[in-house]
Amino acid sequence: MDVDIGNALASVASPGISRGALERLDERVGQAHERIETGRANHEHGYAALNLPERTDPGEIRRAVDPVGDAEALITVGIGGSALGAATIVDALEGDTEMVFLDNVDPEWVTSRLESLPLAETAINVVSKSGTTAETLANFLVVREAFEDAGVDWTERTIVTTGEAGPLSDLAERHNLPKLRVPDGVPGRFSALSPVGMVAAAIAGHDLEALLEGARAESESLSGSLFECPAYAYGATAYALDGRGAGINAMIPYAESLETYAEWFAQLWAESLGKDDLGQTPVRALGVTDQHSQLQLYRAGPRDKLVTFVAPRERADREIPATEVEELAYLGDSTLGELLEAEFEATEASLAAAGRPNVRIELETVDEYELGGLLYGMEASCVLAGELYSVNAFNQPAVEWAKKATRGLLGGGEFAEADAVAEKTTLRVER
Repeated sequence: MDVDIGNALASVASPGISRGALERLDERVGQAHERIETGRANHEHGYAALNLPERTDPGEIRRAVDPVGDAEALITVGIGGSALGAATIVDALEGDTEMVFLDNVDPEWVTSRLESLPLAETAINVVSKSGTTAETLANFLVVREAFEDAGVDWTERTIVTTGEAGPLSDLAERHNLPKLRVPDGVPGRFSALSPVGMVAAAIAGHDLEALLEGARAESESLSGSLFECPAYAYGATAYALDGRGAGINAMIPYAESLETYAEWFAQLWAESLGKDDLGQTPVRALGVTDQHSQLQLYRAGPRDKLVTFVAPRERADREIPATEVEELAYLGDSTLGELLEAEFEATEASLAAAGRPNVRIELETVDEYELGGLLYGMEASCVLAGELYSVNAFNQPAVEWAKKATRGLLGGGEFAEADAVAEKTTLRVER
């Protein structure tokens, strides 16, 4: 993962950060790095996520999925970090296994997804560290019932990924199901490089060792200076621009395969940094699609955005056929890849010409090694930004509030948060 922050400098963009301000900020980056390294060394909660490239055992994952290794489809039942990391990996890489992620409880959508699958050839991976996540457990019960109704023994098709103890752990013991451990001290949104994110990749036949090797390479680049570390350069620049007015971070991958990565980034950035009235708001877009739907705002709207591009340097290509239409003849001498690259560079230059800050993140290509480095690098960027904001990047108190309210509304206990729902102020405009 290489990072170019040139178009975020004050000499180019407004808001922007001067080279002198970056050098002063670098002193704080060095202090933050020392704190991060201490947390890693002591396997402290959250910081332990940055040790996953060394801790994760790909052999253990492959052994757990071996009983369903011939599955034509996989249903991953999880939500948030229990699904997005896995979805990012398998969506980025080519594979023949159909992947379904039940990360919503919309009944019509869940039903349609289950009805579309050959259940006798489908595996299940249910993911919840606590084993009590309401959405995950509800969907798992629905999935179990669908298998039973189809005459398929779900116990022969299920893998459990959970914590050391809890209802799912007990279920795995009771039915002798393959069980993988959600690593201690690792919040879900930081768990892509663990069994949480890698079961689906294993079933799809992807190279788990290469994923971890790419992450390890990025880990080795962490240092006490943003000028020597791509991950810290990005995290520090995003933090600095937020403080100068760029409170929105538009993540725009220029590869269709990385569209889900933008969703993963949005959770990582929002849930980790959105504390104490601080943190950038992440938004998701896709190049080139959203040049035609969002670029107008980014270039000519309020100066409150950092645009982050992610692009591979190499990709498979396809020639554009020649045409007899004179105005389009130039396309016949090009490829789709060349057109995509030209669109990317034109958009980047367009923003710079308008003085809008943007950062380029480049991968050599989209493969396991580079993807592992990207995921690790953005996690490290986020942890650094948390240190600079002086917020706990590893908790999510606002999410827990809503969980309690939901449980109370469903009769799962007495929670003051549920009582607050009835206090909603209304001003209805009805037809």
